[in-house]
Amino acid sequence: MSAIPSERRTQALALLEWLEPGAPKRVTENLDGFHDDATEILLGFAFTDVVAREGISLKTREMLTVSMLAAMGTAPGQLEFHIRAALNTGATREEIVEIVLQVAVYAGIPASMNAITAAKSAFTSV
Repeated sequence: MSAIPSERRTQALALLEWLEPGAPKRVTENLDGFHDDATEILLGFAFTDVVAREGISLKTREMLTVSMLAAMGTAPGQLEFHIRAALNTGATREEIVEIVLQVAVYAGIPASMNAITAAKSAFTSV
């Protein structure tokens, strides 16, 4: 990584900080510890190129992200983070509960059960 962070990286980390204060430090330590370009590539794409787009609100994007991660059932850490981020963008606990119940119908009870675990953990930390 160059000594001067790119504008893309800076924008991605600013959005990540808005979603959950303190998250950029944890995430960059993990990604930069893997490879110098990981933060730029992964967070730049995710948060600067896609999540920061206009067109739908950040709250809506986070609620969609929660539903997709819950349906996948394979990313519990990211699901918990995005539940907290959804709450931080204005989603209510009741909306998260409804998403998790909807996941049970379309992705199955096991995926919903995993999402319940993540939601309960996220609810206690917000």
